[in-house]
Amino acid sequence: MINTALLAAFIPTFVLVSLTPGMCMTLSMSLGMTIGVRRTFWMMAGELVGVGLVAVMAVVGVAAIMLSAPMVFTLFKWAGGLYLMWLGVELWRSRGKLAIPETGESANTLASPLQLATQGFFTAVANPKGWAFFMVLLPPFLDSSRPLAPQLSILVAAILMIELMSLILYAAGGKTLSKLLSNGRNVRLINRLAGTLMMGVGVWLALGT
Repeated sequence: MINTALLAAFIPTFVLVSLTPGMCMTLSMSLGMTIGVRRTFWMMAGELVGVGLVAVMAVVGVAAIMLSAPMVFTLFKWAGGLYLMWLGVELWRSRGKLAIPETGESANTLASPLQLATQGFFTAVANPKGWAFFMVLLPPFLDSSRPLAPQLSILVAAILMIELMSLILYAAGGKTLSKLLSNGRNVRLINRLAGTLMMGVGVWLALGT
């Protein structure tokens, strides 16, 4: 079904790529700091759906169509970027559904699983570098003499497993950092660190090319 030599070369290549800090990894760290690793899994689920979709569509050529309509794609990027920047500002102010409350707060104010998953999906799909990256990275690891569908399925499965492990590592790193700063006086600092990361992802997404 797949050229095992190409797969053996692809896995370490993508591990290095996935572990490199990027939008989704920074977002995972930010959420790990404020809502914990367990609830960040909802964002990861949405992000993985987005990454899988981008990988498949990039290979089958839909990316070329999207990149040929830069105005629509730019509006999509800016919408996602501004939303993340707004969330970052809310975190800075220790407000919103992602912030660690400085005083008692009802659990029903927390961000819902759907909101977190949507956030992850939006970040993955609206990243133009992701589209360009998969268009460049995946074709060299596909054997033209073999059927495309089985090869692509295996590569996407490997991508999602590696991406999930990287997201968990970043979220756990954020959670560990928040524990180091977890006394009452530093709750605002944790929110501001997470907010700064969130705003950085938003700017990155909006201005990225």
